[in-house]
Amino acid sequence: MIINEGFKAKRAPNDRLPPGQYEETGFPVLSLGPTPLVPLDSWRFEVDGLVDAKISWDWQQFSSLPAEDIVRDIHCVTKWSKFDTTWRGVSMDQIISLAGVSPEATHIIAHSHDGYTTNIPIEDIRGGKAWIAYVFGGAPLEPEHGGPARLLVPHLYFWKSAKWLSRLEFVRGDRPGFWETRGYHNYGDPWKEQRYTYD
Repeated sequence: MIINEGFKAKRAPNDRLPPGQYEETGFPVLSLGPTPLVPLDSWRFEVDGLVDAKISWDWQQFSSLPAEDIVRDIHCVTKWSKFDTTWRGVSMDQIISLAGVSPEATHIIAHSHDGYTTNIPIEDIRGGKAWIAYVFGGAPLEPEHGGPARLLVPHLYFWKSAKWLSRLEFVRGDRPGFWETRGYHNYGDPWKEQRYTYD
């Protein structure tokens, strides 16, 4: 795992902090390896699996979809939390509607351009809980933070918000992803400190 310089704990009591977390004013970069650079002219995003029809967008098509401004706290499993982060992106409720997701679907598998995957129950991306974000802090999402577009699921630990998103697969039954098969908790609720498998 790569961690950028300036990764420093700044502990302060705050009732917005889940157990074991500290407030971070920066935005640490944690990655498995080198940052993939995905040119906008070759970027594509696909939705498939248990849907009425597979959908694929290029950058122009996707960035033309109705988008929302989002303000949320985010929480990393490495124990930092960042308050009031600002994003813009496409709601997963809209993606579900456009794709015609089957009632049989119980989970999504998020796929990234670098081969990373993570699993999330479908109820955790519905009802205004998740987005595909491409703006952070009023500017295009930088590659080091998952740009051009990443999944944003702020109520779960941030490894569930897959960077460099390329595909969402709707499936029946759970299928743990990269970190979930390597000792991380399968769900990842910050308020329950679900960091590792048996937490």
